[in-house]
Amino acid sequence: MDQSETSTLIGSDKVEGTSVFGVDGDKIGSIERVMIDKVNGRVSYAVLGFGGFLGLGSDHYPLPWQSLKYDTRLGGYVTGITADQLRGAPHYGESSEWNWSDAARVRAVNAYYGLPIP
Repeated sequence: MDQSETSTLIGSDKVEGTSVFGVDGDKIGSIERVMIDKVNGRVSYAVLGFGGFLGLGSDHYPLPWQSLKYDTRLGGYVTGITADQLRGAPHYGESSEWNWSDAARVRAVNAYYGLPIP
């Protein structure tokens, strides 16, 4: 292991680009970035790149961090969220940005995934 990873910690640069697999073991996308709560220091969301072809034209899906579990066998994160569920989830495209300050958008993500609404 290099200096950006231990047996229990991983640097954000190593998380970005990590594959995400659905419950069936098929790759559904990869993590583009993580969103960290400034106050408590915990990762709140991962932004998943999904769709497109060869990484081009993919949309961006904020996922609650707790919906991901690292699988050492796969070398990536596994989620119980299916590709079909993702298609209906809150997301944004290549030509737009997600406004994390918009409380309604954050509530929509949490509501979609059945999390408590802040």
